[in-house]
Amino acid sequence: MKLYLIIVSLFFVQLSLAQETSTKVWSLQDCIDYAIEHNITIKDATLDKNLAEVDYSKAKSSRLPNLFGSASQNFSNGSTIDPITSDYVTDQIHSTNVGINSSMTLFQGNQLSNQIKQNKILLEQSIFLEEVEKNNIVLNILEVYLQTIYSKESIAIAENNVVASEKEVERAKARLDAGTIALGDYTETQSQAATNKFNVISAKNDYQQYIIQLKQLLELSPLEDIQIETIDENMDLINLDIDKNQLYNNAIGFLPEIQASNLNIEANEKELDIAKGGFLPTLSLTGSIGSGYTSINDNTFSDQFDVNFNQKLGLSLTIPIFNRNQTKAAVKTASINIDKAQIQKQNTEKEVYRKVETAYQNAISAQEQVIAAEASKVSAEQSYKLAQKKYELGGLSTTDLVISQNTYTNAQQNYLQSKYLNILYHELLQFYQGNDIKL
Repeated sequence: MKLYLIIVSLFFVQLSLAQETSTKVWSLQDCIDYAIEHNITIKDATLDKNLAEVDYSKAKSSRLPNLFGSASQNFSNGSTIDPITSDYVTDQIHSTNVGINSSMTLFQGNQLSNQIKQNKILLEQSIFLEEVEKNNIVLNILEVYLQTIYSKESIAIAENNVVASEKEVERAKARLDAGTIALGDYTETQSQAATNKFNVISAKNDYQQYIIQLKQLLELSPLEDIQIETIDENMDLINLDIDKNQLYNNAIGFLPEIQASNLNIEANEKELDIAKGGFLPTLSLTGSIGSGYTSINDNTFSDQFDVNFNQKLGLSLTIPIFNRNQTKAAVKTASINIDKAQIQKQNTEKEVYRKVETAYQNAISAQEQVIAAEASKVSAEQSYKLAQKKYELGGLSTTDLVISQNTYTNAQQNYLQSKYLNILYHELLQFYQGNDIKL
């Protein structure tokens, strides 16, 4: 029985080790590449692009002639007209008609040509809109990825505080037993240790929440375990030498949302041309071939189909005179939509400017904050170490020691936060310059 338990235990140990070793460590680039391929928002944009391709192909096919086959079988009784000979008869008639019909639009106020051009523009716009969604996902992943690393390092800070506070509890217990501190001082260290343990739990929960967000962006199963790769601690992100105006001009020049806005204006201008084409006539070419059989004719079925074979070719001209002002309303609507598209472009440019300006100002602020936060952290660490020594020698109260530890913890958190904000805004500036995001 003992041997059986040992074997089962070893099996579960090996299984757990296998699960741990199989957990994939994701770099930022891994996340970006995987999300671009699997994220459903991007897939939806890709499907919109595919629909635009179908519409463009359909518009080009509108120039081609159509072709329809027809067949009918009829029975009539009493006074009627023979559908084949057009003679007036009073007999029962069985008749059969078959034919092939075709028509082709030769001219429709240039509406077909403009429709093709418009659908081509819309296809190009859908490609840029797909790129917009890809960029949005990339930026979302960058932000969540850095927040995840930040929260992971926060766990380490919180766990170190637990270790330190537990040592302080031991020192306080020794001093309490020696009679050098009161019971209230000892319980204060216990309270601080409990608070630090709570902070560990809270930090781990924050980390898991960011992992969930990252999984959702990657479209991973909630049950899949992932780990993220740490970044280079020696990244040089302090020296910011970028002209803000040049940064904005670069962003305007390459961002797909700006290109999509320009194409939106062009598409609406083509819609206006299409609407104006409704004032012009339509010329179509029609043709058909057919044959038929009637039961009152003495010829056989096959002979009648040979004798009654006919061909038709014709032109059809439709001239618009009055269609209850539908065309006029369509022209006005298209003109208004052009103005709306131009306003949408201005709003897009304003939004780009806001994002670039915000990223630039935040990058400058983050660089100053990370320098100040690092100095504050070093100073707080030295003060905390000095406070610990004083406390051991009885020259510092428990309350002052707890305050010193909290000050050091806050300084660590502030530095950690400023460091990753600095990285985030640095990478955003790289993005708005048209460079790849790399950590």
